Amino acid sequence: MTDSRSPIIAWTIAGSDSGGGAGIQADLATFRDFGVHGCSAITALTAQNSLGVTDIAVTPASHLLAQLSALRDDLPARAVKLGMLADAATVALVSDFLENYDGAVVCDPVMISTSGSMLQDAAGGRLLRERLLPRADLITPNRPEAEALLGRTLHSRADVEAAAADLLRLGPRSVLIKGGHFGEDDALCADYWSDGRDAFWLSGPRIATTHTHGTGCSLAAAIAAGLARGLALPDALVLAKMYVSAGLRSARALGAGPGPVGHVGAPTRIGIEDLPVLSRAAPAPPAPAFADCGGDLGLYPVVDSADWIERLLALGISTIQLRVKDKPPAVIAAEIERAVALSRRYGARLFINDYWQLAIAHGAYGVHLGQEDLDSADLDAIRRAGLRLGISNHSYYEIARAHGIRPSYMALGPIFPTTTKMMKFSDQGLDQLRDWANLLRPVYTLTAIGGINRERAPAVLDTGVGSCAMVSAITLAADVDGEVEHLLRLHAQS
Repeated sequence: MTDSRSPIIAWTIAGSDSGGGAGIQADLATFRDFGVHGCSAITALTAQNSLGVTDIAVTPASHLLAQLSALRDDLPARAVKLGMLADAATVALVSDFLENYDGAVVCDPVMISTSGSMLQDAAGGRLLRERLLPRADLITPNRPEAEALLGRTLHSRADVEAAAADLLRLGPRSVLIKGGHFGEDDALCADYWSDGRDAFWLSGPRIATTHTHGTGCSLAAAIAAGLARGLALPDALVLAKMYVSAGLRSARALGAGPGPVGHVGAPTRIGIEDLPVLSRAAPAPPAPAFADCGGDLGLYPVVDSADWIERLLALGISTIQLRVKDKPPAVIAAEIERAVALSRRYGARLFINDYWQLAIAHGAYGVHLGQEDLDSADLDAIRRAGLRLGISNHSYYEIARAHGIRPSYMALGPIFPTTTKMMKFSDQGLDQLRDWANLLRPVYTLTAIGGINRERAPAVLDTGVGSCAMVSAITLAADVDGEVEHLLRLHAQS
């Protein structure tokens, strides 16, 4: 997640839960875990505990406006999370206020409490659809809320996809329909996101617990916090899903009824068991994992010719990638055939970038694919052929997508600025690399790439990633032999 010298502030405009499990109490706890300063404008005071809601006092409009104005004048928000808006007057006031706000707005359309109490009147619901939803960058309804907004019952995942399309017609920029109330007997809990152009499912193991109070509030607040910290929305969705899944695992009873979702601390501490799978199609049983690489990749040069393959394997390199671009097909095929023969002679692990059909045909050790290639490559054919698979990753969204494929290794980057390839992603830095290594290392072999050289390599390896992938640091070195010898020794010592 990005950081800044200026304060990272998010607001929650929502109701207060006297039991401390949902509403602004859950939102502020979530903001704190994400390293975001949380401000609150309280729309209603609820009298509730773990057994239910016993009373609601709606905040007078004049006082709600005073809260919002005070925050606007001194503590501007990078993102706003909307929760309980109990009546039409509250919805109208918040809608008017947000007309002059240009930051991200995440709307959790709270209509019904976990215990079944109505938290928004009918007039408020109508005005929510007409005025507030068109201002939202994201709405996060659960099943009952989506059904209430659309006036119909949802049963299947096909219904969910159709519902998302219809909710988008109400005006929000995107919608996330949460899966907690669908298929309670299903082993997976699957959420569906769409903005009308792109769409995906986020799924993870359904966690067997009755202690789910405040789950929706915490999820929406986590998304808002991620946006406030500068994450792209898909990355914020993945991190929020991880955070809430970990919270459900840690949840426990506090009173006689269902307990609140846990607030587990910084999301970077969450384990891979809570990393969701991101898929374009509806969730299905996971495919078999690709064969592993038998240990760390070590020093991992990425080169553009069989000549370089031959030169570097002779120096003791044991893992190498051939990335040939802008050559005639016959030249590419010949380069791959020769590179495979060289790798067999030296007993090295050779990965072919992109050309998976040729890698299969010539019997390469493995294939390396970018995210843009995952939709077109025949992953099952690569797996059946017994080839290893490496995937490039630049964000939490891409990591979650790769996690559903279960590759042999994940490449993470760019860690530092690089001139060898035009990148749509900025450099990630060592702190982000360390977070990703801590998350993925228990399951995946990893390599880091992007701007790594002799001086930077020790700090990269210190993150626990286990391997540096290098291009120009080797191919443009004044003394290639000496550089390779030094880097091999460095990897052996890490």
